[in-house]
Amino acid sequence: MKRVNHLLASTIIFLLTMNGNAQNNAFSVRVVGEGEPLLFFPGFICSDEVWEEQVAELSKEYECHLFTFAGFGGVAPIEFPWYPKVEDAVLDYIKENNLENATAIGHSLGGTLALSLASRQPLFKKLVIVDALTATGALMFPNYNPDNMVYDSPYNNQLLEMGQDDFSKMATGMASGMTTNKEKQGQIIEWMEKADRKTYVYGYTDYLKVDLREQVGKIKIPVIILAATQPFGEAMARQTYQEQYKNLSNYELKFAEGAAHFIMYDRPEWFLNELKSSLQ
Repeated sequence: MKRVNHLLASTIIFLLTMNGNAQNNAFSVRVVGEGEPLLFFPGFICSDEVWEEQVAELSKEYECHLFTFAGFGGVAPIEFPWYPKVEDAVLDYIKENNLENATAIGHSLGGTLALSLASRQPLFKKLVIVDALTATGALMFPNYNPDNMVYDSPYNNQLLEMGQDDFSKMATGMASGMTTNKEKQGQIIEWMEKADRKTYVYGYTDYLKVDLREQVGKIKIPVIILAATQPFGEAMARQTYQEQYKNLSNYELKFAEGAAHFIMYDRPEWFLNELKSSLQ
């Protein structure tokens, strides 16, 4: 009898562990808390730790599904094309776990992912988009054409061949523009340095190919966009968002004054309050 009880207890612990830490080829996911489900999609190169402060509070009332995508945060890389595989795998996860009425919260690439999923199928109750665009490539390149975003390019080849010291210097410069929080800049640098290099290079090319400007017109659920004002100020940021989201009929746009791309690091109290308000 004792042996049966021991086996039963071991089985329960195993099932709880599997429920709390799931692994998929395209991502890992951690589940913490109980209540209505929230899906947290991180930005490019980030691990699920990017949401740490917010989840510590929100997990008291919500079931938080925290994703880390392949090639980043210690998750093994996958074959390319990277982004389509990630998106399809997340869609499968949502369906397999009956999460069709969850709220999705996505930062940067994760926000674009949430928008893409919501435009494909009526999956979510609501979207909270954190400093993310419908077509990042269109902002970066004049006469943007997704078909021109290819893996084999001089810039990509340079990044692949770059030595670690030079890559670290580049990461340091980039991180300084992504957050005004100097302590958190170190975290961003670490994520970049530890990222699988091919995923960093080719995965970003995949990201730049994504163009949802027309597709978001299919989204009928509420969308809350929390946007940064740095480095160009609120007026220019507002113009960019209005242009990128002009085909989305139902959205609310709010700006985190003085914050750079990682709003959760630059305005943590404001950000948490806005998340709580958005979830009500």
